Amino acid sequence: MGSISHGHNGKVLTMVMEGRPDTSHPNSPYYGSVVLRWSRHPSCVGLARLELRKALAGWGLSALEDSAVLILSELLTNAARHARVSPGREIETRYVPRPDGLRIEVHDASSEQPRPRVPAPDAPDGRGLILVEALADVWGVSERHGPGKMVWAHLSLPPGAP
Repeated sequence: MGSISHGHNGKVLTMVMEGRPDTSHPNSPYYGSVVLRWSRHPSCVGLARLELRKALAGWGLSALEDSAVLILSELLTNAARHARVSPGREIETRYVPRPDGLRIEVHDASSEQPRPRVPAPDAPDGRGLILVEALADVWGVSERHGPGKMVWAHLSLPPGAP
């Protein structure tokens, strides 16, 4: 994969999509995962969802698609919107197949921790992490190599899923 560039309000934007499967070692926890890097532009969220759908279909994990793309959307949107980092810093996503499901990771260079909040009933936003908590088996925030943090979520295949 390479970069996708397009014009927006007279400016050229580059959305970095450096995808690579991790084939470093079969015993690696990331073996077979898809790693992508994105600019902070909001249109990257839709492209990231598309790439996740492709990966899930290839891994036979389509039963997780609805919840997985919503979780990814919320985590990636939070990173793009709230992670206060210098311009040009990229956000990395990792889609990691597991024997029992999927792990989604969003890495950014900001040390600012996401915190669920209770929005006012008429607030237009603020529900993302509430959705992640409702859909994921478990989610959390971890340190990562380099600056910033990793926000992750685990999804398990439903009983009887192919």
